[in-house]
Amino acid sequence: MPIGQNDAISWPELNGLFRRKDIAGVEAHLRWLRQSGVTCLRLMLEYAQVRHRYFERPLGRFVPAMVRLWDDLFRLCEKHGLRILLTPFDTFWQWRHWRHHPYNQRNGGALDQPSRFLVCTATRRAIKARLEFAVRRWGGSGALFAWDLWNEIHPEQAEGSADDFGDFIHDLGAFVRRLEISLYGRSHPQTVSLFGPELRWRAHMPLREPIFRHPDLDFASLHIYEEGTIDHPSDTVAPALGLGRIVGEALAETRDGRPFLDSEHGPIHTFKDKKITLPEPFDDEYFRHMQWAHLAAGGAGGGMRWPNRTPHVLTPGMRRAQRSLAGFLPLIDWRRFRRVHLGGRVRVSRPDVAAVACGDDAQAVAWLVHRETIGPNGMLRAVAQTEPVMIDLPGLAPGSYRIVGWDTAAGTQAAEWRAQADGRLKLEVPPFATDVALAIRRC
Repeated sequence: MPIGQNDAISWPELNGLFRRKDIAGVEAHLRWLRQSGVTCLRLMLEYAQVRHRYFERPLGRFVPAMVRLWDDLFRLCEKHGLRILLTPFDTFWQWRHWRHHPYNQRNGGALDQPSRFLVCTATRRAIKARLEFAVRRWGGSGALFAWDLWNEIHPEQAEGSADDFGDFIHDLGAFVRRLEISLYGRSHPQTVSLFGPELRWRAHMPLREPIFRHPDLDFASLHIYEEGTIDHPSDTVAPALGLGRIVGEALAETRDGRPFLDSEHGPIHTFKDKKITLPEPFDDEYFRHMQWAHLAAGGAGGGMRWPNRTPHVLTPGMRRAQRSLAGFLPLIDWRRFRRVHLGGRVRVSRPDVAAVACGDDAQAVAWLVHRETIGPNGMLRAVAQTEPVMIDLPGLAPGSYRIVGWDTAAGTQAAEWRAQADGRLKLEVPPFATDVALAIRRC
């Protein structure tokens, strides 16, 4: 189950890999991540915010220092049991810094304009050559989790059209899969990510089919930056409820039960446009609520935060939240959990409490949060609960169920009890101050 976040080879915690300036420091950091329950990092093979991290320079020459950097990172991740969700290009900085990029014709590359990245035949060959190098070099590593074949695929990379996204995905995906099978006898999962608001901004374009239902992709992923809530939060509850709703909508779009992973989220507008780093206590609670909403809505793991902080790292409080999530996960049999998002079918007895939940006929996960005790700072106030909360979950087969209440902030079990279901499971939840997660499993 992926617990982790986005990272980059030029950000503070991995920067010591470059030219082996501080391998020991990076290893200590990775060890701490694993101790914090982290299982997966999403990384870009080339992070083009700075010019001395290009993976190729010039086109077709894989920079020895960068190859060695990735050799070291894969070795360390193998040693400490971490997995990598790998994407070949950082398309954001590649576009912003196009004048410097090695794929630019002016720098000896194959491409005249970045608006033709997905349609240029010569560039397609170069993309495949990069992927082939990565597959041959690291495809046999146990640290490789999956391929994000293209970061934030966008019509502007294909001359303003999304009509050929499906063919582009098939061409790259089939190429990687054939090569992996020929070399290793198996292949890794594949996905392609999309900047989530594009689904609304470009509703007239055929974006949903390739992202959610492409037959060559193994799981679906979005970068969930809902405007006004997730991208610029004023409290810690509305963004999480928005994330839960969007995860549910995404799962409904897949239609075949494939997993969904939010592979980027965070306060991007607050940080990038407003130049504000959220106060650490607020951001810690925002982060914690977001990961529990993602899991309870039916997503794989807790979603993957883009730090959007100065310094550009997750806080110790966020690491504690990840450790809490890791402690909760063994309470559910994930290999047998064929969960669906329960959405509006969940009934809660009190309007001041919101619920996000998923389940099948034998198990369920729910997250309950108070939403009317938000203080002036946008954070939840811990209040003494005077009335019980009743939650009614659909779809659970008749029988006896064990319910564990989980204190998400403390990372500990807060309650345990049993209840009977008759097609619906009605629970009286013990008092909780701000929020609580429930693991529900048939005995």
